[in-house]
Amino acid sequence: MLHSEKTVDARQLNSLALAYIGDAVYEIYVRHHLLTKGTVRPNQLHKAATSFVSAKGQAKIIKQMFTNDMLTEEEIAVVKRGRNAKSGTVPKNTDVQTYRYATAFEALIGYYYLLKQEERLQELIAFSIQHIESEKGV
Repeated sequence: MLHSEKTVDARQLNSLALAYIGDAVYEIYVRHHLLTKGTVRPNQLHKAATSFVSAKGQAKIIKQMFTNDMLTEEEIAVVKRGRNAKSGTVPKNTDVQTYRYATAFEALIGYYYLLKQEERLQELIAFSIQHIESEKGV
């Protein structure tokens, strides 16, 4: 994690800004995970990463988190803010509802990253990776 003297109040930040940083953080974790599994060819890395970082995959993750009742009230509030945020862009490869749930997932990841709560961040990401891999049968 980057350490800076300046801090950002994640609780006051716009949901789309949380999603912006959350998208990048999650992708770094996914790329690291794929490298540790031994996937090293660029084409294989990109193809493998797509299932983890796609809107469809992220939407499935956040819905599974709800199904498993693993989110706190605070986390649910962050997710709902992210889901309800109006991005101003229309998704190309997915429907609006899936895109909004993906944004909610990314907002949650960004939230914990900016709060510097690494333990919970890693729990959520580990669950996410495990969930996608179990769906793929890996």
